[in-house]
Amino acid sequence: MTQARALGADNIILPFRVEALDTRGRVVRLADVLDGILTRHAYPALVQGLLAEAITLTVLMGSSLKIDGRFQLQTRTDGAVDMLVVDFTPSEAEADIRAYARFDAARLEGAKPAELLGKGHLAFTVEQHTLQTRYQGIVALDGSAARGSGLEAAALHYFRQSEQIPTALRLAVAQESVPGENGTVTHWRAGGILTQFLPQAAERMRVADLDPGDAPEGTLHHDVAEDDAWVEARARVDSTQDLELIDPEMGADRLLTRLFNEHDVRVSDPLVVRDQCRCSEPRIRETLAQFSAEEMADMIEPDGLVSVTCEFCARQYRLIL
Repeated sequence: MTQARALGADNIILPFRVEALDTRGRVVRLADVLDGILTRHAYPALVQGLLAEAITLTVLMGSSLKIDGRFQLQTRTDGAVDMLVVDFTPSEAEADIRAYARFDAARLEGAKPAELLGKGHLAFTVEQHTLQTRYQGIVALDGSAARGSGLEAAALHYFRQSEQIPTALRLAVAQESVPGENGTVTHWRAGGILTQFLPQAAERMRVADLDPGDAPEGTLHHDVAEDDAWVEARARVDSTQDLELIDPEMGADRLLTRLFNEHDVRVSDPLVVRDQCRCSEPRIRETLAQFSAEEMADMIEPDGLVSVTCEFCARQYRLIL
């Protein structure tokens, strides 16, 4: 394995490739970046865990983009957590992340992780600033996830349906308790791995057609034998344990060595993930300029100022208009 700086660190994205298996992917490790985002709004633990999972998925997917732009994950559902929004903005060596959740506190009572989102949709949006283009992919959330919140399964369905690239994905989120000066302190940790089969020969990537659901009885399914290299790569990723993805003692490089120990794993320099919001006074003013005069009049407080709180970072702006 080639060396890269800070492989064992937290808050990084580590790209890798396994040439023998024609696969490329990324490992993500997140720690105090999560704490900054999740504790800022005093979310309940269930909401924190769900948002941490969404953040990890967004970082894994957004870090594949080689663009001057932004990647966004957003859910709209009928569940107790009816909206999640995660923004990911990459640069050459760093990537900024911001996120927030909207939820009904009363409906959280007694809810299981698989029930938090409910039914609705998950949208992935790519904005390319240079080309001024916008692409959006949407996949359904049906509230029937067999494991976790359903975000992992929905993302895999998206890759099968929209990208048509064989993809393996694993996410893990947990709270870590460590000794502190005034007793035990709890921190959030999250990790994930995403691997895709990208052989030079396109025909080796062929996958079976999606079941249309309304085909006449007796219709033969279009079955395609999976490539042996991909079968092995997917099996190795699927074998990843949750603890391996979040264990602070097992760096991303050690995890890759464990998974692909019989092959040469090549890694690129990691990207540092930062808890960084894009809000600013000029941006807030641009948003306010879209409201009508009547709406603006209702926003003005007795002291003549308008108060605006950023949903992402909770920073409050008090502006004279």
